Amino acid sequence: MVAAAACSPQPEESSPAQPLQPTRSDSPAGTNTITLRVPADLAQAPFDRPRQVEIPAGWTMEVVARIPRARMAAWAPDGRLLISLPGSGQVVQVLPTREVLLDGLDQPHGLAFVGSTLYVAESDQIDVYDYADGRAGNPRTVAGDLPDAKSPDLHGAYAHALKSVAVGRDGAVYFSIGSTGNISAEDRTADPPRATIMRVPPGGGPAEPFATGVRNGTGLAFAPDGTLWTAVNNRDNVADPDGRVNQDYVDDHPPESVAKLTPGRELGWPYCNPDGPAPAAFIRDVQTNADGSKLDCAALPPVEQTLAAHAAPLGMSFTELPRFGPGALVGVHGSWNRERPQPPEVSFFAWRDGTLGPQQTLVGGFQSDNGTRWGRPVAAVLGPDDAVYITDDYADAVYRLVPAPGS
Repeated sequence: MVAAAACSPQPEESSPAQPLQPTRSDSPAGTNTITLRVPADLAQAPFDRPRQVEIPAGWTMEVVARIPRARMAAWAPDGRLLISLPGSGQVVQVLPTREVLLDGLDQPHGLAFVGSTLYVAESDQIDVYDYADGRAGNPRTVAGDLPDAKSPDLHGAYAHALKSVAVGRDGAVYFSIGSTGNISAEDRTADPPRATIMRVPPGGGPAEPFATGVRNGTGLAFAPDGTLWTAVNNRDNVADPDGRVNQDYVDDHPPESVAKLTPGRELGWPYCNPDGPAPAAFIRDVQTNADGSKLDCAALPPVEQTLAAHAAPLGMSFTELPRFGPGALVGVHGSWNRERPQPPEVSFFAWRDGTLGPQQTLVGGFQSDNGTRWGRPVAAVLGPDDAVYITDDYADAVYRLVPAPGS
């Protein structure tokens, strides 16, 4: 149960005339536009014609697998690449060969390994398996009866049923529960609460809210210092400070959040929205919190980093990237709620002094100047070969991004 805080009556202001642009920094390697390498046996649409990508100078990128609706990815301890397929209820091994690891699941999405233990986030529960020699067995449920479209009180409708999972150094399990809709405030008082990041204590036990007001924290990962971070899809069709929903304002508000989670952290949804460049302070949502009585937005700690509004960050992983150093990889799916679509990309946020630096584009070029797309990245993970492996649920592909020699 989440308590609401009082707010002072003075309005917070945001100018609709000035589009919000997240802070970015240049790639330390510079960038080149190259033609994506595609083996002949994988050259079905959209790769039946040459596709251009923007990647770090000197690097190469190729298609290594075609997987329908490929979502999250994780490397098993024996060097096999696993990918979740929520639409078919499977977790599949993609490399070195393609095999089905798990089948018959309810929209499996998030994947995480701790040693030889595999965690899988289904839409209605979090499972754990013993993994060995390309097989997963002895399933146990870490957290069950989670809300999804099958929940009786939701009557078959759930906008953000897919869940992600991460495991802390102490063995605590964290997972996301997205909101049922865009501004469904009843999620905050549901049981279990929705629009949260939940925590199961080490050794098991009931899941409890760890962070609240998280509309759709699909990106969920631990940083090098052991802190938990989330990349959040914030709300759509937000009204301007005068209470009007107009496309010019909606296009650039609110920015997406990249936030460090501490116990009890509040990210505001649906009563408060981040505003301005990072660190982004919160302002009241004039549609849901006009008088400030629902939540004191000015009292919330600013969001550490942001992406452009409606960028739709999905998979998140921390890694040590050749030439770039330590940081977070984020699959940016691209927008729908914008007059000119926000382009998909793979972003990198450098890790410096215990926090994340500005967004950098690691891979771009998935969207044409007219707004049409041929690909939409979901997740990016570093492989044992120091290459970055990227899933794409729009092009039904897995890419391998290879650092320049000597990086």
